[in-house]
Amino acid sequence: MNKYGGLILILMVSVLVLLAGCSDSTGGVAAPGLSITEQISKRYLLKAEPEEVLDVIAARESSKNNDEVVVIGRIGGDLKPFVDSMAAFQIVDNSLVACSDNEHSSCPTPWDYCCETDKLPGAMAFVRFNDEQGNVQMVSAKSLFSVKELSTVVVKGVAKRDDAGNLTIFADGIYVRK
Repeated sequence: MNKYGGLILILMVSVLVLLAGCSDSTGGVAAPGLSITEQISKRYLLKAEPEEVLDVIAARESSKNNDEVVVIGRIGGDLKPFVDSMAAFQIVDNSLVACSDNEHSSCPTPWDYCCETDKLPGAMAFVRFNDEQGNVQMVSAKSLFSVKELSTVVVKGVAKRDDAGNLTIFADGIYVRK
């Protein structure tokens, strides 16, 4: 290899290293000025609330595997409805009453719906936001979408059912109600 061949090889490797450093976790090229979290958030956040939404219970009753769905619910159903460091959480049908909805309640964790435990199993869905490889995004949904327990969200995506009939929504969009 002559002296120019070595120089060209070094330049090519340098360019590849620079390009790899500009990739985000979704496999795309990073947008200048945006953090990885902001780029992922921008990918999923919807500017307007979708129409023709289903409540969680209706979605559980009517959706089949691979159906496109749009579902509304409140984040909750457990003491910890968020999966730590992942873009995933549980939602509960709006017909259920969180303890904080009862003016006489002083429940410290109203999002666990402890007042509705008998109705809860049939009124929940799991929501996850995947990357292009099908892996859940490894960033907190709380920081990604500025949500917390009992936030009302509308998610759109693909329904998946397990053998027990539980519904998971592989979401490609989210609208957070204010």
